[in-house]
Amino acid sequence: MPQKALITGITGQDGSYLADLLLDKGYEVHGLIRRSSTFNTHRLEHIYVDPHDPKGKFYLHYGDLNDGGQLSNLVYNIHPDEIYHLGAQSHVRVSFDMPEFTGDITGLGTTRILEAIRRSGIKTKFYQASSSEMFGDAPAPQNEDTPFWPRSPYAAAKVYAYWMTRNYREGYNMFACNGILFNHESPLRGETFVTRKITRALARIKFGLQDKLYLGNLDAKRDWGYAPDYVKAMWLMLQQDDPQDFVIATGQSHSVKEFLEEAFSYADLDWKEYVEIDPRYFRPTEVELLLGDAGRAQKILGWEPEIGFKELVRLMVDADIKALEEMKQCQDIIQKITNNSKQ
Repeated sequence: MPQKALITGITGQDGSYLADLLLDKGYEVHGLIRRSSTFNTHRLEHIYVDPHDPKGKFYLHYGDLNDGGQLSNLVYNIHPDEIYHLGAQSHVRVSFDMPEFTGDITGLGTTRILEAIRRSGIKTKFYQASSSEMFGDAPAPQNEDTPFWPRSPYAAAKVYAYWMTRNYREGYNMFACNGILFNHESPLRGETFVTRKITRALARIKFGLQDKLYLGNLDAKRDWGYAPDYVKAMWLMLQQDDPQDFVIATGQSHSVKEFLEEAFSYADLDWKEYVEIDPRYFRPTEVELLLGDAGRAQKILGWEPEIGFKELVRLMVDADIKALEEMKQCQDIIQKITNNSKQ
């Protein structure tokens, strides 16, 4: 029998890459998705579902992190060997506008899943997607022993989820661990996150579809890695004999301005001609520097990042430019067909 995994947040960047990884390893993968009036599974469309596929099976289930009863039913019925809890309201700036919702989904959502595991009595391994934002203004570099100093409702909710995970581990002898992941990006990153916002706007500027890019704090520094590298670390954490918490990071920090410079110079453009500062994008409380020390993960998990900063930026720029090129080719074909039909 193949290993079974349940992934919350499977429609997001990390969920998509993790599903690919687990299917390649022969898992039967189950994903939790919210019911929506529009399609929200575009990141999963490449996964071919075939019961005879040797890579494994893939199933999606409707549910929500604010519905503890449904979560309990899913956990009990699926009986997963591993649970990867990636689902959350994950946008830091939005959390200031929706603090109560963020606390409910990002914080209490974790408790609901932990309770579902405890009540069902199943033996499963649980991964909690913790965040470098929990460190906030704590001195860098930050590791597993660095005290948390959250600077947003999102970060505060993640701190709550982190400690609930540890409490269930220690109180109920559950295999539950926190992966404290620093920023990780890819071409699948959501379009409202600053890195993807930059590369998507750059492609549109290159094609003459956009004139300006509006951003907030350009001096904020982040430890940026490549998302597929980071989901490997998630899997490795659940393959250990004993649960532990791990920081996952590259050990290098770059400012938003540096990301801009690298992206625009790669496309032979001067970012200063296109970027303007908009105060609406500043946070009430800012985190100036996040820099991770992944020494424990390197030593125990044997994990190290494979993609560096420059390569990451260029991967994202290339992907967004390619997407627009393909869209333009489709439009040209449609225009040709339309013109021919009029003749």
